[in-house]
Amino acid sequence: MTTKPKARKFRIRRTSPTSTAPGAETARPGTETETPQMHRTDAAAQAGSDGAQDTPRETPRDGEVSSAREMTASQDIDGIRREGLTGRQLRMARRMAQKHGLAPTSDFDAMRLLRARGIDPFQRSNIVELVSSGKSQGAGMTDEDAQDKVQLPQTVPVSRVALPATEMSPADRRAREIQAIQRDIAARRRRKIFLLISRLAAFVFLPTLVAGYYFYAVATPMYATKSEFLILTADGGGGGGGGLGGLIPSQFATGQDSIATQSYLQSKDAMLRLDKDVGFRDHFSQDRIDPIQRLDPDATNEAAYKVYKKYVKLGYDPTEGVIRMELSTADPETSRIFSEKLIDYAEERVDQLSQEKRQDAVKTAAESLQDAKDERRAAQLRLVELQENSILDPEGEVANIRQLIGNVEIQLQEKQIALQTLLSNSRPNQARVAALRSEMSILQNELDKQNARLNRATESSDSLASQAAEIQMAQADLATADMVLQAALETKRQSEIEANKQVRYLTVSVKPVASQDPSYPRAFENTLLAFLIFAGIYLLLSLTASVLKEQVSS
Repeated sequence: MTTKPKARKFRIRRTSPTSTAPGAETARPGTETETPQMHRTDAAAQAGSDGAQDTPRETPRDGEVSSAREMTASQDIDGIRREGLTGRQLRMARRMAQKHGLAPTSDFDAMRLLRARGIDPFQRSNIVELVSSGKSQGAGMTDEDAQDKVQLPQTVPVSRVALPATEMSPADRRAREIQAIQRDIAARRRRKIFLLISRLAAFVFLPTLVAGYYFYAVATPMYATKSEFLILTADGGGGGGGGLGGLIPSQFATGQDSIATQSYLQSKDAMLRLDKDVGFRDHFSQDRIDPIQRLDPDATNEAAYKVYKKYVKLGYDPTEGVIRMELSTADPETSRIFSEKLIDYAEERVDQLSQEKRQDAVKTAAESLQDAKDERRAAQLRLVELQENSILDPEGEVANIRQLIGNVEIQLQEKQIALQTLLSNSRPNQARVAALRSEMSILQNELDKQNARLNRATESSDSLASQAAEIQMAQADLATADMVLQAALETKRQSEIEANKQVRYLTVSVKPVASQDPSYPRAFENTLLAFLIFAGIYLLLSLTASVLKEQVSS
């Protein structure tokens, strides 16, 4: 804080009225004449805005009284100190005083001398002249030029009536500057708000207005038909017949079929088939449809497919297993017809999928059954051939031979006993012995013949034993073939049962019904959505521009 300096006293050298010190200037009316002592540079003058006191050249003697001119200069300097000028302003005043050929003792004295000459060092023109050193230096300004040019503040002549000073106090000047700054800030704020509103109107409100006009006045109303259908198995449960198959809910067992059906209805194949059957492209190429939604009659399949995906909406709920379809057209009856056709296409596709599963399940069982039949037929033919090439009943024949062999052996044993009995006599009857021995020889030959017949093979055929064994083996093969054939028949029957369980049925839970009121366009929702989209785009562009501007400026 700058302390209030004390009044300085100067010793005035008395000179004659006619003599003028070198460098002294003629005083104007209302100004003070400066003494040569005032032109001297004080050794302890202030260097800037520190507000330090100027040390007097000589200490006044006791009893001396300062003149009125000295007191007036001291009071002026005190008044300048109380104005609170900055160091920069004081230095500018000193340079301005030196420019006009004045010799101030301090910055405050320079300010006083400039005001005494009627020069405002802070006027814009004076500052510009001070900065531009080309024109002002060397030429200088005369007193008459300074008087002709209006400069503030101007000194009040002594001869005139003293009026209140036109200069404002520093507080009033600061308040006026603050008001000017506030008015400038308010004006810039209004200008920025106007520019912001203009940009919003051009990039957000106007496009939203155009979109709202289209949705309310131009867009063709579309009638939506909703339908729901689901895919079930033959037994109403899971896809498998055993194990945990019956515990799986139908919506999970038929999930893959439902997804495949949904994909087919959303494919280009279904669109082409619908166009071929009921004229999908012709309907959306009508002139009564607005140009934005209208399809070009010569449009490609890709363009028609885009329209198809836009107006045919499908959704699958895996928890319930329901496929929901919504189809929109410009005519309610046409929308119903299109929906029914698509449901028919879905039912055909489900039948094709289940048919492939059934064929895959029964194919292996049918092949196994056919192989079993062929093997049984071959075994039966071999048995018949063996029976044709041998005795009809080889086992019976073998039994007869064995019975005959047994009888021959009994007779032979009896003859041997009788022969032993005769030989046990001391004088046996030789004729009787010879007869017994002859009978025994005949029986032995018969026995060997029957054994050879039973065990030994002849030139043309095998033995009866081998023939019987072959027939038994053929009969066993036939029995095995019968068992395999029975098992194959049972497997085929089970496969057919499982295949029947794989059958899929498409059940329509909500049938398509033509609507009476249009469902699209939703004017308010679409307009609001357009506003949000344009506002988001504008916000992104504004943020991007601000960031780029900040990066470039930094």
